[in-house]
Amino acid sequence: MQIMKLHSATTQKPGRSVSERDIEATLRSLGIGDGSVLLVHASLSAFGDVIGGEQAVIDALQAAIGPSGTLVMPSQSWQLCDPEYLAPDAMAFEECARVRENLPVFDVARTPTRSMGAVAELFRTLPGARRSRHPHRSFAALGPEAAVVTAEQNLDSPFDDASPLARLYDLDAVVLLLGVGFDKATALHLAEWRSKAQLPRVPNGAPMLVGGERRWVSWEEALAESEDFEVIGDAFRSRGATRSATVGRAGCEAMNLRELVDFGASWMNSNRKH
Repeated sequence: MQIMKLHSATTQKPGRSVSERDIEATLRSLGIGDGSVLLVHASLSAFGDVIGGEQAVIDALQAAIGPSGTLVMPSQSWQLCDPEYLAPDAMAFEECARVRENLPVFDVARTPTRSMGAVAELFRTLPGARRSRHPHRSFAALGPEAAVVTAEQNLDSPFDDASPLARLYDLDAVVLLLGVGFDKATALHLAEWRSKAQLPRVPNGAPMLVGGERRWVSWEEALAESEDFEVIGDAFRSRGATRSATVGRAGCEAMNLRELVDFGASWMNSNRKH
């Protein structure tokens, strides 16, 4: 679903509480409509006072895309990472072993998100929502394309061509940033994978069910980098490739995921060291 080329944006007066209808109107001003496939990154606090909180945000998103649309949000669970990955050299060997032994097994239904925000945490619990099975880098999806989006994700390369991001690329999805910047745009990790960037590989792991038994599963993965995502976003925006609006205090942007990934990969090939 391509973003419609509109010529106006909805802006709410500062200090006014934000309603579901306000958010839906803003989404429509950004070209979001029936049947859209959206990859959403949202900060509830960025809006200011939202009447109904995270539920209102999700209801507005669903109203904007209708029953034929599909919503997707990152549902990452960093708390299940290997402790040495999270804090290298900061924890004694014995304590790392104790953490690995006691972390709960990843559960697509019960494992909460971490640092994804209140909107994403509520979203993953909605009836009918599906979630990919990566213990750290999962995505939740709801709608007709949810099963396709969440069907596969490799442990050692969660953003590669067998990932939810790649399926969103195939579906011509829209990236929607609600009160957050390009540093949260996970689609650029697919750009990393498709670029010539040589990322260092680091050990990681998680507790998982293997043959019905809890086991610690280890692997090596590329160390994803996002320090230049804002710079990439600025360059992409300067091409007129995004649509922007404001609702409450939140700046919002929408853009075509394919265009962002293709631009990001090209930018990385020209500007990152290989």
